[in-house]
Formats: sequence, C-alpha cells, structure tokens
Amino acid sequence: MIKVGDQLPAATLFEYSEVEGNGCSIGPNPVDVAKATAGKTIALFALPGAYTPTCSAKHVPGFVEKFNEFKAAGVDEIWCVSVNDAFVMGAWARDQKTDGKVRMLADGSADFAKATGLTLDLTARGMGLRSNRYSMLVKDGVVKSLNVEGPGKFEVSDADTLLAQAKAA
Repeated sequence: MIKVGDQLPAATLFEYSEVEGNGCSIGPNPVDVAKATAGKTIALFALPGAYTPTCSAKHVPGFVEKFNEFKAAGVDEIWCVSVNDAFVMGAWARDQKTDGKVRMLADGSADFAKATGLTLDLTARGMGLRSNRYSMLVKDGVVKSLNVEGPGKFEVSDADTLLAQAKAA
C-alpha cells in the first residue's frame, strides 16, 4: 500500500469536460498523474463510487464547501478519484456542482486504485473492484499525508481533516 513519502504511481485518469476550450475537447480527456501533479499541491480524495450515499451526501460536498480554505492553505487543486467512467464522473460533477472547485477524475479500470494498493472489493455487492475511501495531500507527486478509512467508515478522509493537514504543511 502507498505510504507517506512515496511517489504517486504512474497512471492515467480521465476527466469529462462540459465545455470545449483551452485545448480540452468535450468528452473523456486523459490526465497523466505525474504531469498533472508536477510542481503542485493536490488535495486528493478517493471514494468507492459516484452517487453512493456517503460519497454524495458528505464526502464531495465537504471538499466543495472548503474550496476557498484549501486554496488559502496553499492547495492548487482538489481531486476526487473514483472507479467510474469519465461520463459518470462528469454527470456527478454537474450534480454536485464541483465545476472550478473539484476535479472529478475517473479511474475506470481501477488502475490507479490497484497501483496505490488502496482497493476495496465490493463484488459481493455487485460493484466489483473499487477504490477504498481515503484522502491524501500530495506535493509535487509525493504523498505528504494519507488518511485511509476503515471498512464502512467516514471518519478521517473528510475535508476538515485534510484541510488541517494542508494548513500544517
């Protein structure tokens, strides 16, 4: 499992863009994790799935609400990563009103989740292999803090916990 001090794994996530512009086409656009984190501070949180109860009611809204505080603490971008396709993440972004605040990044084949060692097997619930719920502060591609939830929990990966870590960094 990835730990504090480790470099994020080489992976490509995908992002759906609502509006064409700035060199971005509408539709799934690849996001090279190494290139996208270079020279930046990223507040990254991952969760089991779009539109799921805790993720939609608590996890994403907390980061959207705290956007300005994260910026003030030196965070360049906030990323939400989930094992869903880019179209689902784009629709969920609209629903959660994340535009300009939280980048909703798809890990459709769970490659990033597998590479971090932070997978969650929800096959018995009909959801297949997913990402565990966690948050991490990443500086220039290196993990500076990591908060992994226990099974079925939402106690340490919330926006307030990561924001406190970003302020202390």
